[in-house]
Amino acid sequence: MSASMQQTRVEPAVYVYQAPLRIWHWVQFLAVVTLCVTGFLIGHPLPSQPGQPYDHFLMGYVRFAHFTAAYIFIVGFVFRIYWALVGNSHAREIFLPAVFRGEYWRGVWHEIKWYLFLEREPRKYAGHNPLAILAMHLMFVWGSVFIMFTGLALMGEGTLEGSWQYRWFSSWITPLLGQPQDVRTWHHLAMWYLVCFIAVHVYVAIREDIMSRQSIVSSMISGWRTFKDSRRAEGDEY
Repeated sequence: MSASMQQTRVEPAVYVYQAPLRIWHWVQFLAVVTLCVTGFLIGHPLPSQPGQPYDHFLMGYVRFAHFTAAYIFIVGFVFRIYWALVGNSHAREIFLPAVFRGEYWRGVWHEIKWYLFLEREPRKYAGHNPLAILAMHLMFVWGSVFIMFTGLALMGEGTLEGSWQYRWFSSWITPLLGQPQDVRTWHHLAMWYLVCFIAVHVYVAIREDIMSRQSIVSSMISGWRTFKDSRRAEGDEY
């Protein structure tokens, strides 16, 4: 990776997020919303419906939607790893934070002070800023791995010992965490972990769009990062 933490003047618009990455982002967003809503309902089932169960099958549809969204999320995550290998440098940022470089941590510290309103001026980046990269890596990447693994372990408990879900996940995750109910508890907590991350992610994106005068939200729609004034900007790699 190039050492471009030194301030350099950037173009008014920089193409950052390629189309496959943008499509992945919004598909994953819809999948996560579906997973959170249906997952909450699975953990807190709706009241019983009147009449015969075969007239409703309500929770069956909820579980079906949950499992469908889960597989979409898993396939999307695998694709995201693939795109980190074949896409541009920005596609790799959240997987490879430059934690062994002092300049990176100075950038993280600056962003922390900026978000705490202790810095007067923002630094501008073509891609994610250093703190965003760290947060995405720790909370989204590893949070997603944890929630996928525990979810597949729970699925294996239902598909039983002959299934690949049981052999590859339930057989070691369930004993590691205790028992199936413990796996459910951790899986449920991981959902709230991702919900908190998403809430902060949306807030920071909107805040940066306004306060740092560079496009954040629209960049994930158009792919272009635009800068709304002539201030100098940081490089896009570490």
